[in-house]
Amino acid sequence: MTSTIKVNNVQNQCGQNIINENSNTITIGASGDTIALASGASQTGFGRSGSVNWQTTPKTTTFTAADGEGYFVNTTSGAVTVNLPAGSSGAIVAVNDYANTAASNNITIDSNGAEKIQGSTLNHLITTNGVTVTLVYVDGTQGWKLVDTGEASSLPPVTLFTTATGGTITTCGDYKIHTFTGPGSFCVSQVGNSPANPLGGPANASFLVIAGGGGGDSGGGAYGGGGAGAGGFRTDHPSAAGTIPLSVSAFPIQVGAGGSGGPSETSGANSVFSTITSAGGGSGRTPGGSGGGAGKTNPNGTGNTPATTPPQGNDGGTPAGLAGAGGGGAGGTGNSPTPGQFGGSGGNGAANTITGSSVTRAGGGGGGTSTWSCTSLPKNGGLGGPGGGGDGGNAYNTNPAGPGINGCAGTVNTGSGGGAGSWCSGGPGGPSPLNQAGAGGNGGSGIVVIRYKFQ
Repeated sequence: MTSTIKVNNVQNQCGQNIINENSNTITIGASGDTIALASGASQTGFGRSGSVNWQTTPKTTTFTAADGEGYFVNTTSGAVTVNLPAGSSGAIVAVNDYANTAASNNITIDSNGAEKIQGSTLNHLITTNGVTVTLVYVDGTQGWKLVDTGEASSLPPVTLFTTATGGTITTCGDYKIHTFTGPGSFCVSQVGNSPANPLGGPANASFLVIAGGGGGDSGGGAYGGGGAGAGGFRTDHPSAAGTIPLSVSAFPIQVGAGGSGGPSETSGANSVFSTITSAGGGSGRTPGGSGGGAGKTNPNGTGNTPATTPPQGNDGGTPAGLAGAGGGGAGGTGNSPTPGQFGGSGGNGAANTITGSSVTRAGGGGGGTSTWSCTSLPKNGGLGGPGGGGDGGNAYNTNPAGPGINGCAGTVNTGSGGGAGSWCSGGPGGPSPLNQAGAGGNGGSGIVVIRYKFQ
């Protein structure tokens, strides 16, 4: 048997209604009363009131919010990210800019993976000082909706662009170009949106990394020296988005020095940016980014050493006779000596437009020549490869106004190879001492160029 109690009102001992029914409206509690559930009890059917329980210890680092809680976020010392909880219908989170510093140090609201805020999977920023925002999860279409905000524009989909310092900075359209002609740091303070985001600038950078060119071989022993190879030439430009992912950090930049010319010739030094290392150019006859040309009966040096894809350089020229071959360049192999013991020309450099205009760099050094009689059989050294390669020395010692017997240096900050020295025998009435060997030219130093979208 079911018991039924029928009343219209329940009063307390003071005669105040604490439960009152009137026209199907039930009022619980008298004016000024507090309604509380017993410890451990739960409620259903009342729905969420739209309020949160505020946590009074300010957050200063990245954290994950919980449903039903509000947070004071202090960005005095830096930006803070708030990760939203997994979305469920009716979930609610509130965030307040505790120290009124969100305009300078933003608060990022992260939507929790593939879930949405205002119908978008992009993260949102609080960029207005002192603002409070409340978000309620509705459904999979709109995700988290702003239901209470101090400023409606405080959480727009934000387009971010990369911001960085370091090197010599120029602009070309919507891109900034940082050029390093010596060691330094590329310091990123803000990273752009993902390249997949059509609203924003890419989070990647393009690069051109050229190592130092090798030093040219010296002439000697009746032979012309081998021209030096150019430094390794590596780039992803003109890829618009670039292939180097950026982060908020300092990227050390290493710009390789050119190698010393003969008689104690050395290879060029490596250049480095992020994961990209370009190998120094080979000195006369030795391997490297591009290889040195053959000389003094020695074989040529191989290029693209160590191997990269695409190749970072080319081989030096092969031997022929007493003259030296040209060093390899970024755009072609070095050339062998021409008939009559004239030095071989250096390999072509490569053109690139990363700085906004087409510039050719990393030419190979010219080979040296050899002659048994400066007075009757003057000979020309090989020309340096286009892009800054040093010319090989000429065997014109009897003409004081003429070119010298020493090889020429590669052009600085092109990574070009140095030209080789030549050899000359004075013969009767010739120069003193009777036999002269020219020194090799120094290699050109390298360069690092970084390009990214900034607007």
